[in-house]
Amino acid sequence: MRIFVNNEPTETSAQTLDALAGELKLPERGVAVAVEGQIAPRAQWPSTAIGAEAHVTIIKATFGG
Repeated sequence: MRIFVNNEPTETSAQTLDALAGELKLPERGVAVAVEGQIAPRAQWPSTAIGAEAHVTIIKATFGG
């Protein structure tokens, strides 16, 4: 199915945010994810469903100066 990750069309077979994080190889720490503008706590990723045309925003923390 097609979703939008940071406004870029992305094909995925993931049905949950946790599965999508695995597909995208997101790091274990330093990442915030929102679905349709709502932040999803990491503990809820396995139960957070994503559907076709969903808009997912991923924010990665950066370190250093």
